[in-house]
Amino acid sequence: MGEGRMGEGRMGEGRMGSKDWGLLVLLSLLWGAAFVLTEVGLRELPPFTVVLARVGLAALALNLFLLACGQRLPVERRLWAAFFVMGALNNVLPFSLIVTGQVTIDAGLAAVLNATTPLFSLMIGHFVTRTERLNWHRGLGIGLGILGVAILTGPQALRGLGAVALGQFLVLGAALSYACAAVFGRRFAGRPPVVVAGGQLTAAALLILPLTLVVDRPWTLAPGAGTWAALVSLAVFGTAAAYVIYFRVLASAGATNLMLVTLMIPVSALALGMALLGERPAAGDWAGAACILGGLLVIDGRGFSRRPRALRGRRP
Repeated sequence: MGEGRMGEGRMGEGRMGSKDWGLLVLLSLLWGAAFVLTEVGLRELPPFTVVLARVGLAALALNLFLLACGQRLPVERRLWAAFFVMGALNNVLPFSLIVTGQVTIDAGLAAVLNATTPLFSLMIGHFVTRTERLNWHRGLGIGLGILGVAILTGPQALRGLGAVALGQFLVLGAALSYACAAVFGRRFAGRPPVVVAGGQLTAAALLILPLTLVVDRPWTLAPGAGTWAALVSLAVFGTAAAYVIYFRVLASAGATNLMLVTLMIPVSALALGMALLGERPAAGDWAGAACILGGLLVIDGRGFSRRPRALRGRRP
């Protein structure tokens, strides 16, 4: 995967700053809430219609925002080719694979398998970039994070592991697609995140539209006001705003650090359940959250560079 116009000097090297961590937490909250909003939409609408509404309304929102700011999406053919690749890898392909995979596997197991995304990102980045290299504390931290997600979802989520191979491979394929998208997206680093997010989502909407028209026949559907409210919220907050943050973090922190959000989403869902629904987490939930937090701290690398500052950068 080409490096494009990325600022390779910064991307993916070293630790994230406090602002990057803050944006990553916000992104995990937005995508954690997106799971709930998606479930509301699926009560009355078929899967591909929900996906089309999500990316289509989000693309519309970002294009209107750009127009209000006196801007518009670029028109270069090569850039739009990259937008279509990004839309396929980051939206159409993983959304479709996860929807199909969850026909045969539980959501808990899907969450555990989806949490392998940063592991895929780390492996891909190691071989195709010069700044996102594999090291022991990143690998250990991601392993701890995946274990924490498994603990959070509960042992019952793993009961189907190995039983229905196709569904599991489809969700793992989605995780791999997300990882490829994060590495591919590095080429957009020199452009405003809102422009890249708008281009990706517009391309994704155009890609998913024919499939939705053929499979779901959405003109025959009549969702209620609650469903429409959920879809608009999902599009504006869980997709449009979320992908602006996504490309901001990708540009400043790199693909592997960005994909840590898949480990943080279950913790955010736990926090949202406590804050909004009054849920009381079990001991296993706290243990899983602690394991994920420990993994993130290990990945961050603080405490692993103990050499005196005067010696850093010297080679033996």
